[in-house]
Amino acid sequence: MELNHIVCIGASAGGLEALESFFLNMPSNSNLAFVVIQHLSPDYKSLMQELLSKKTEMVVKQVKDDTAVLPNHVYLIPPGNNLKIKDSTLYLVPKDKTTLLNLPIDIFMKSLALDQGDKSIGIILSGTGSDGMQGIRSIKEAGGMVMVQDQDTAKFDGMPKSALSTGLVDFVLAPEDMPEHLIAYLNHPLIARQMAADQIVTDEDNLAQIFTILSRKKNIDFTQYKRSTLMRRIQRRLSVNHIRELSDYVNLLNNSENEVNILQREFLIGVTNFFRDKEVFQKLENKYIPEIVKRTGNSEIRVWVAGCSSGEEAYSIAILFLEAIENQKTAVNLKIFATDIDHNAIFRAGQGLYPESVAVDIDPNHLHKYFIKKDDQYQIIRKVRESVIFAYHNLINDPPFTNIDFISCRNLMIYLQTGLQQKVIDLFNFSLNPNGILLLGKSESVGKISENYQQLHPKYKIFRFMGSSNAHFINKGNTEFPRYSGTRKPLPSTARAGIKSFEESRILERFLQTLYGSFLPACIIVNESKEILHSIGDISEFLTLPQGKLVNDITKMATRDLAIPIATGLQKLFNQSEEIKYTNISLHKGDRTLKINLLLKPILQKRGQQNLAALFFEISDDLEETPAQPRRQNYDMDQEIKQRILDLEQELQFTRENLQATIEELETSNEELQATNEELLSSNEELQSTNEELQSVNEELYTVNSEYQEKITELTELNNDINNLMDSTEIATIFLDENLDIRKITPEAKLIFNFDEKVIGTSMYKYSNHLKSLDLINVIKSVMENDQIFEKSILCENGNHYMVKIKPYKISYKVYSGVIITFINITKIKKLNEKLEKHIIWMDAAAELAKVGGWEIDPETGKTYWTREIYRIHEVDENFDHNVEVGVNFYHPDDQQRLEAAVRACLTDGMPFDLECRFIGAKGTHKIVRSIGKAEYKYGKISRVFGSFQDITERKQQEEEIRATQRKYENLIQEMKSGKEKLS
Repeated sequence: MELNHIVCIGASAGGLEALESFFLNMPSNSNLAFVVIQHLSPDYKSLMQELLSKKTEMVVKQVKDDTAVLPNHVYLIPPGNNLKIKDSTLYLVPKDKTTLLNLPIDIFMKSLALDQGDKSIGIILSGTGSDGMQGIRSIKEAGGMVMVQDQDTAKFDGMPKSALSTGLVDFVLAPEDMPEHLIAYLNHPLIARQMAADQIVTDEDNLAQIFTILSRKKNIDFTQYKRSTLMRRIQRRLSVNHIRELSDYVNLLNNSENEVNILQREFLIGVTNFFRDKEVFQKLENKYIPEIVKRTGNSEIRVWVAGCSSGEEAYSIAILFLEAIENQKTAVNLKIFATDIDHNAIFRAGQGLYPESVAVDIDPNHLHKYFIKKDDQYQIIRKVRESVIFAYHNLINDPPFTNIDFISCRNLMIYLQTGLQQKVIDLFNFSLNPNGILLLGKSESVGKISENYQQLHPKYKIFRFMGSSNAHFINKGNTEFPRYSGTRKPLPSTARAGIKSFEESRILERFLQTLYGSFLPACIIVNESKEILHSIGDISEFLTLPQGKLVNDITKMATRDLAIPIATGLQKLFNQSEEIKYTNISLHKGDRTLKINLLLKPILQKRGQQNLAALFFEISDDLEETPAQPRRQNYDMDQEIKQRILDLEQELQFTRENLQATIEELETSNEELQATNEELLSSNEELQSTNEELQSVNEELYTVNSEYQEKITELTELNNDINNLMDSTEIATIFLDENLDIRKITPEAKLIFNFDEKVIGTSMYKYSNHLKSLDLINVIKSVMENDQIFEKSILCENGNHYMVKIKPYKISYKVYSGVIITFINITKIKKLNEKLEKHIIWMDAAAELAKVGGWEIDPETGKTYWTREIYRIHEVDENFDHNVEVGVNFYHPDDQQRLEAAVRACLTDGMPFDLECRFIGAKGTHKIVRSIGKAEYKYGKISRVFGSFQDITERKQQEEEIRATQRKYENLIQEMKSGKEKLS
């Protein structure tokens, strides 16, 4: 099974949920490999393998060193390590304990981009900080793709925000949506290699339209950039947007300003960081920048950083110059021109704000001195920002700056075609002062005009400008920094002079070519190292390419007959600074022999420029020597060889003497160094032994310290809990040790005892109290002697009642030390109890007088509750066991059914009732009672049925007597009326 792409997923705080969502929706047969990089504590075992294995069918494993990457696998970084990849194999790298900040996501993504190129994919999920920000830059530069979690779905949006700030993100999605778009991206014909990239390259019409759109909307001409680089960036945008035809992408650009901005950023990817390529900056810091400061004296130092991107390179150079100025204690003024064609990058650079992750690239001393920490960012101090001027500048179309001492243009020209590269170098020629420094990227060179530069360091591409034949055409006045915008402004006079000098140099070159053949012989210009710098005319008769490695030495390229004359003549010329002419040199060319006249002439130079010589080759036609011509000498091969050998022998003897003296000095120094080295070795062994002992002690102390720290944390938390508990209870509490000395008290204890401010540690005997009828000290002693708890309610002098509880202070099983005394204020409870007792007495008396009691039925259990008066009416004691059925049985048989139906309706439907029924007490007493009931609802359901129960027998008897008397009087009145009628 072939591995497709390798996906790096960076996650930190809050990333577990995002990872689970991602893998839950990711197919297990995509032929992708996933590497999950997290910020893990080295002190705890990670459970990520078990957790993710439940969310995917892919193999999930923690990386062990030298792990080959396989498709459909998920690899996890182990705690305490960083991870890198090379040749599709994962390697563990121990964390660098010397760095202030460890960024494992950046570390792995950079190695992934370097190893996999356009097959690398970076995904940033939830997390704090800015880890991954530099890593996705590397992936984008290599042609890979980047996804970032949507901030709205991230628990911690620090890492997603930092990634989005780069402007290089292809997809911003929720974790569960990422797999779908990832698969769609990989299935695009260009990414899956189902569609040849040549189909896009050959579509010149649509490519021309793309460049026209960018030129019109962004004022940048990309037509002279390297076509292969631009094609890769366009292909990726087609894949991201799921577009197959270039014409459709042209339509998208015409209709989407956002896509135009994205494509511009893709073309102008600025991968930079502080002190990038540390070896280069060490060379600058240790040698070349101090030389510039020393050479400049008290005048202004002018630096140009071309293609500055977001400013890290410019600020790095500014810091090194300021350090050199401070070390040399000069008053030189530093002015750095930092330019770019990306407006957004220029804006960010001007702010000087960078994420916390830049601390990894910066020396701690520089970080402390030149940066200010603001929240989770670092800002360049004002002094550095004021020395750097950022502005928009088109390196190709806008005029160059002049009087420049140092130019940095790294990793910019690799994107330009050869002709455009040459134009940029020509501009730098006119910008640099003599002996000025040019710094290029490691993969760049100065091309065809290398004769103007001395190569100071071939690996790091550091050059010194030695001046050129065109340099005097430039008017290097004091040109101020031009402010460019989208609209082209008239060029300054100095810039016009610079451009004019271009034309003059080209006119001069055309003029020399015209003179050759009619007026000038073939000519070669060489430097003191015998390197050919320039040629005029046809020199094929005199030079040939040697076999093997290509060299630029004229003595090795000259024909055999001319090699010795040229070598001898150049040595004399550079030693004596006089022109030399040899005549009648025999040059054998096949069957014919030519007579050659060779003129070697020094070239005029200015201060600071290298020594040059011009060699003129003329085929002799036996011209007579005239007084105006330099003295000619016929070339005698034997004599010249003898003279050459004599000169070489003298040089060899001188070299031998110098070498012998040097050897003797080195031997003496070596003996001294050997003795010193032996002493150092002995000291080092002792120090090593001491260091091992200290390391062992340190580890032990670290272990003990960790344990103590943990105990301190636990005790602090426990103490805080106890203090808060004691304060919240508002209970007076006193802790005494075995000597009755006070260990701790609560504030409420001061209301009972006359404690002073320094009560802790003093004896309890010292303080009086406001308690009545309690010998506290004797009670405490009794508790300590008998290990028994004392509890009693007492009265205080202020009228408050307290429940006093004294118990032994337990320190372990059946082991005690001291006592704890608590005073619970029960004054309110006492008063409430007294009041409640009075209320109960009053209620019982009232119920007895009214012969009314209360009852309640629990609908769930059918259990009944009675007040005291109901027990009396039923003629039973208060221990009588009763329920609804038992209560109904006390009623007259003729009334039981009616009462039972009323109670049931109330229990089920909530129907209230008010009934008068005949009742037979437990002692056989016949009574008439009134029973009233109603239901109570809670949450729409009957929660209880309650009511009153009253003995109305006397009232009924009185009512019956009243009715009988009333009937008696009515009969009497009726009889009286009847008798009256008879009398009348």
